[in-house]
Amino acid sequence: MIRLNPTLPATVLAALGLVLAGPASAQQQPPPPPSTAPSPAQTNPLPTTTAPNPPQDPEKSSAPQPEKALTPPTTPPADAKPNAASARPTLVETKGDASDVDEVSLPAKPAAILAGKSKWEEAVPSLRQSFSRIEAELAKAGIVPAGRPIAVFTRTDDDGFQYEAMIPVAQAPEPKPEGEIRFGTTPSGKALRFAHNGSYEGIDGTYETLTAYLDAKDIMVQDRFIEEYVTDLKDGADDKLDVNIYALVR
Repeated sequence: MIRLNPTLPATVLAALGLVLAGPASAQQQPPPPPSTAPSPAQTNPLPTTTAPNPPQDPEKSSAPQPEKALTPPTTPPADAKPNAASARPTLVETKGDASDVDEVSLPAKPAAILAGKSKWEEAVPSLRQSFSRIEAELAKAGIVPAGRPIAVFTRTDDDGFQYEAMIPVAQAPEPKPEGEIRFGTTPSGKALRFAHNGSYEGIDGTYETLTAYLDAKDIMVQDRFIEEYVTDLKDGADDKLDVNIYALVR
């Protein structure tokens, strides 16, 4: 995040961001006596690529193996369910490119909203706490989140910033509950998307690129920026963080 001001200066302030089970032996062996139960390897083969233990009689061939590859699959089954949080869609479903700027249209989505403020050095803990509170309240109300967490930075100064933490939902409840968490919509309209890939501590560089781009193109934007956390906001040093930064065009 950057510390914004109504004139949108070019200089950015402090940073907000995975056998041998081949054909059965050509020489079939007589079945075991009725009193002999099948071995565990026959009824429940282990997921291993090594051949089964040799028979006690070295002159006899190995017992026929099930017609099933013993090597575990390298990809999850098609019906495997993804992590619920990571499966939530972003505001714009096409992935952002960190080396380019995208012109996008943000839809207005229903969202649970919690206002907050923070010192610059406490940005990540503060945002995480706000998102956790929203998630907890949605769970209590039986409302399923329908999008990635969003932070809209509404005011900044040298000491800190004010923001609105949002989590999109499929539909706002009626009547709307009273309390700190309210229901509204996410910011919408024509916007420029800048993708940040890396630690939150290094998000300052992406904002510098953003500001330089706006200055070079003489583009006027609204006095607020939007951060959408494509991956979970864990801590400031997580270098696998993906963030979409949106600048709403005037």
